Amino acid sequence: MTFRKHALARPSARFSWIDAAVAAAVLVLLFVVLRVGQGTTVAFDSHETLKVDTDPARLPYDAARSLLRMFAALAASIVFTFVYAYAAAKSRRLERVLLPALDILQSVPVLGFLTVAVTGFIALFPGSLLGLELAAIFAIFTSQAWNMTFAFYSSLTTLPRELDELSRSFGFTRWMRFWKVEVPAGMIGLVWNGMMSFGGGWFFLVASEAISVNHQEYALPGVGSYAGAAITDGDLGKVGWAILTMAVLVIGVNFLFWRPLTAWAERFKYEQSEAGRAQRSWVLDFVRRSRWPSLLGRALRPTGRALNRAGRVFGTDDRQLTVNARARRTGDIVFGVVAAALICWGLVDLARYLDDRTGLGVFGEPLLLGLVTLVRVLVLLVVATLVWVPVGVWIGFSPRLTRIAQPVVQVLASFPANFLFPLAVWFFLKTGLSLDVGGTLLMALGAQWYILFNTIAGAMAIPSDLREAMDDLGVRGLQRWRRLILPGIFPSYVTGGITASGGAWNASIVSEVVAFGGTTLTATGLGAYIAHATERGETPQLLAGVAVMSLYVVALNRLVWRRLYRLAETRYAL
Repeated sequence: MTFRKHALARPSARFSWIDAAVAAAVLVLLFVVLRVGQGTTVAFDSHETLKVDTDPARLPYDAARSLLRMFAALAASIVFTFVYAYAAAKSRRLERVLLPALDILQSVPVLGFLTVAVTGFIALFPGSLLGLELAAIFAIFTSQAWNMTFAFYSSLTTLPRELDELSRSFGFTRWMRFWKVEVPAGMIGLVWNGMMSFGGGWFFLVASEAISVNHQEYALPGVGSYAGAAITDGDLGKVGWAILTMAVLVIGVNFLFWRPLTAWAERFKYEQSEAGRAQRSWVLDFVRRSRWPSLLGRALRPTGRALNRAGRVFGTDDRQLTVNARARRTGDIVFGVVAAALICWGLVDLARYLDDRTGLGVFGEPLLLGLVTLVRVLVLLVVATLVWVPVGVWIGFSPRLTRIAQPVVQVLASFPANFLFPLAVWFFLKTGLSLDVGGTLLMALGAQWYILFNTIAGAMAIPSDLREAMDDLGVRGLQRWRRLILPGIFPSYVTGGITASGGAWNASIVSEVVAFGGTTLTATGLGAYIAHATERGETPQLLAGVAVMSLYVVALNRLVWRRLYRLAETRYAL
């Protein structure tokens, strides 16, 4: 089997207007990045309260600032994904620490990271707005990185056996195996999860740009902070402008970035026969018709060869198929003892801190409230699975439908729940619906899309030759779902489920406390507990709430999702 290749649009032999247009677009992009980036390093007094200018004329600049933060966080997330997922997939000992740590990191709410990040980054860059900018980027990073890391880890552990044997038989270096085999094999899932993670960043944009920590308020120029100020003021007109700007941003990024990327990723689809229809992108076709890709490829070729030679230091892909059982057991014991000692030291130190401040009884209330939020999370996961798995398969099997549905799903997935709070408050007050029930609907706005996007990616990754074989054999209906569709999408669904679970817990922070103007609705739950603790600057309560949320997420992942991961690795890998 080979990765699928598509015919590329042949560039003109001469310099044409297409080359000029592409060059002009790149230059304009660089100018905008430099121009907007200048505002990130201005002088700043950490004791000064930053206000948001809600003049609609400021929205284009605010949108550019938000977009710069989003792509900076995405770049950091990609680097983190490659390093972290590779370490977890390649080292059995590290996997035992890194995966539970990833569960905990995923469960820690954005507000929990902000509490530490704001203080730390401001201290690193005193007197400069860059510290606050990096704190906001870090907060967006925490809403993007975990989903991408889980997806890439899943692709590394379910690599098709033929590709593994190919790499070892050719004696690839580990560097070459990573870039020529493992990254291409996981590219479709990585791109679709990157798109979903980008949407997760939009969802928490308000919390990242309008920060309230220890009774100190910081607000950076951006669409999120603009919308947050408009919602606080109860100005529906300005909320409408923010929603319109967000829609333009999401559709524009989808058209100019994500659609070309998903169309390009189709070349890495693992199959024997060519699919009937492939995704197309006008932007990608336009760029391919220019000479710049080939010129850039030739210019970077020496650098690529030098990196391949330098990558030999990592050794060749000739891993031993058997290891010394006694040495492995000894190493496992030593590693386990060291890791357990470090974890116990951290837990004891936390317990002493809380005992000195409030007593260990502070865990009682969040433990009970966590059960309420757990019920909401489980209901959301069940309903989202029943609704979005069939829809995702339907979309993923049809490139034409994918082109139509992708921007729609991206817009729906990317809208921050905060932007819909005015409508939610009006609806809940009008119907008398309690936020204890309605909060689940708001949580779904931030979590259900992980299942949909991963199902689409899983369906797209099913080789066309397998689907054609099922057609030739006349396998239809429920039997087709049992024999092809469910086994084919299962690894991707597990990734979507585990990230949707963590996303639902995180979304509870902004979904269990809803405010518009002078009206505030509060649900009973752990998310509301953490939100109130953050707003009041109650550090012991915040730490207890975050610790309990991590406990629930890790327990759910260990008891359910991790077992499903193992099942995906052993039974349902292509």
